[in-house]
Amino acid sequence: MNKGKIAVQRLSDTVAHELERRILDGALKPGDRLQPERELAVDLGVSRPSLREAIQKLVSKGLLHSRQGGGTYVTDRLDAGFVDPWGDMLQKHPNLQADLLEFRGMLESEAAALAAKRATDADIERIGDAYARVEALFAEGPSARVFEEQVKADFAFHQTIAEAAHNVMFGHLTASLFRVTHEHIDLNLRHLRRQDEDWLRLRDQHAAIWEAVRKRDSTAARAAVRRHIAFVEESMEVRAQHEARESRARLLRRLEKSDT
Repeated sequence: MNKGKIAVQRLSDTVAHELERRILDGALKPGDRLQPERELAVDLGVSRPSLREAIQKLVSKGLLHSRQGGGTYVTDRLDAGFVDPWGDMLQKHPNLQADLLEFRGMLESEAAALAAKRATDADIERIGDAYARVEALFAEGPSARVFEEQVKADFAFHQTIAEAAHNVMFGHLTASLFRVTHEHIDLNLRHLRRQDEDWLRLRDQHAAIWEAVRKRDSTAARAAVRRHIAFVEESMEVRAQHEARESRARLLRRLEKSDT
């Protein structure tokens, strides 16, 4: 009897370990819902009681959470410790954006270089699909109708490359950075929509990154990302200058009205 209990305990630990691995690898992402219990038990080749015990272990760790009548979901605990304080700091100290962008450049350029070296055929297919979507949406031009989809596709393209680096830290840190800087990237893309030439440059940069990774040229992939981040940094500075001018103009206009 005791031996049976020990065996079940060990099996649930093995199942919990496998689910943790899927979370670390990015196969299960924050917000993802686990398969229905019956399907997941078959997929893992275990009994439903062992699966339930494994899920409970991960719930107690904070990696999963259950919704009454609504299944079990992956939490963002691995990323929240990074995202929450930095998101708040960025709101209070916008000058940190430059530092975060510099860090993003180092992170993404190395991730792209590693992806060019390590990507499997399945990875290349995923990146190709992500690129095809971002290109199709950006080809519609700076359109307000599809803008939100363009932002999501842009993020997904870069995230897919980070995951193809086959280093769990790249995948999770890149996802965390996107969540921290989402609002600023959104504003920057809205600014770029005003200039057709800038929009075309952005499309060309995505194409260069994809081609370098597809050809497994790590040096070119690293350089392509560096050029892209440099362009983003430049456009952010232009946007900041534009906003400062608009703010000053609005202030002068209010002062003029108050004098009349």
